[in-house]
Amino acid sequence: MADALWKLGAGETAARIAGGDVSALDVIDAHLGRMDAVNPALNAITRPLHEEARAAAKQADTAVARGDALGPLHGVPVTIKDNVDIAGQSSPNGLPALKDMVAEANSPVVDNLLKAGAIVIGRTNAPEFSLRWHTDNPLFGATVNPWKADWTPGGSSGGASASLAAGVGCLAHGNDLGGSVRYPAYCTGLATIRPTQGRIPAFNPTAKEERPPLMLLMSTQGPICRSVADTRLGLEVMAGGDTRDPWWVPAPHSGPPVDGPVKVALVTNPHGTPVEPEVTDALERAEKMLTDAGYEVERVEPPEIARCGEVWAGLITAETRAIMGKAMRELGSADIVRSLDHFESFAPEVDLAGYMRLVGERTRLMRAWMQFLERYPLIVGPVSNIAPFKPNEDVGSRAEVERIFMAQVLMVSVNLLGLPSVAVCTGLRDGLPGGVQIIGARYREDLCLDAAQVIEDAAGQVTPIDPKV
Repeated sequence: MADALWKLGAGETAARIAGGDVSALDVIDAHLGRMDAVNPALNAITRPLHEEARAAAKQADTAVARGDALGPLHGVPVTIKDNVDIAGQSSPNGLPALKDMVAEANSPVVDNLLKAGAIVIGRTNAPEFSLRWHTDNPLFGATVNPWKADWTPGGSSGGASASLAAGVGCLAHGNDLGGSVRYPAYCTGLATIRPTQGRIPAFNPTAKEERPPLMLLMSTQGPICRSVADTRLGLEVMAGGDTRDPWWVPAPHSGPPVDGPVKVALVTNPHGTPVEPEVTDALERAEKMLTDAGYEVERVEPPEIARCGEVWAGLITAETRAIMGKAMRELGSADIVRSLDHFESFAPEVDLAGYMRLVGERTRLMRAWMQFLERYPLIVGPVSNIAPFKPNEDVGSRAEVERIFMAQVLMVSVNLLGLPSVAVCTGLRDGLPGGVQIIGARYREDLCLDAAQVIEDAAGQVTPIDPKV
């Protein structure tokens, strides 16, 4: 039994522990053993927490024996990305300069997981400043995709995705400013949700100053899981309120039913850029699965995807130039500086008036998409127009970086607009995972997850796997 425990999902693991079928300590030992077996090849876990996790598991078993009320993740092993705070630990975010900065308190998302009974078994790797679509940094090195060594595991939550796909933990924490939970899930055959901004509270006690305003409004925390059901559970747990985040919204987790068949806008060729055959295959699979389930799928594109990408890049680069750029260049490696240089070349420098106009453009585009989502409550499209790129191609030539950016424009449009989006695997093609994203209106994560469940039911789960590297 213990050898198979690391294969179970979060919900099933919690139910078995609560029911007394297994002990939390057995579960944690199984996952720590799996970590020890696969992490040397993947470099996904930066800080294993064997002693702390076993001590927490013993306390969890004592609570079960006493008959205490148990949280929905009681005894469930989780991982936390290296860019949010856990009391008594550092959150280096891939930077050698921050490796000794110890947090005095937890971030809200960590507190919410712990309140639900989860047990943290390790911290996961991220690129410097969590600002790349590949996971590599000078402090811990590169993370390897367990499916294929010459595929990126994604970024910035690449350590989370690689470890979870290989069976380490039942749920992984990540965050998403430009696709950083959806892209890693796409690269490794997992499920995840980037919720509506404000759904999950965010704050880092170690932060020296507040984040720039649009980076704050375009970023969210989120769960990465091996199933849609666990993604739904993780979202509900992470979404508990916290007064340290004044942007948190106590929104309900489900909305009114949609009259008649749910209309879906299928985006097969976002803003006219090339889409690789693997991605077309995933989209066509999703189209058939949803149509067979009674969804009304129409091939139509939401408004101004290309402009959304331009505005997202313009706002990110404007705020980076004004606030973060100097620190990035001083503290970062040559790779992150090269990435920054490339990105800044995509967006001209703007003055205050130009920045304010970009903010206004965001509002205009949000209005257009909300009107579109009234007609089509869901949008299904690529996470990326291309298969996962080669490691470090995102810091290669400007042409390579531009190709990757243009392939991610639908993904970053979601961040610009503050909308929820689920990434879900559509099955294997030539032995490798593919996937799509499902976008909904603000606070309609329920509709996105319902459609993702239909796809997963038809395609099946493809993880955990033994690393093929």
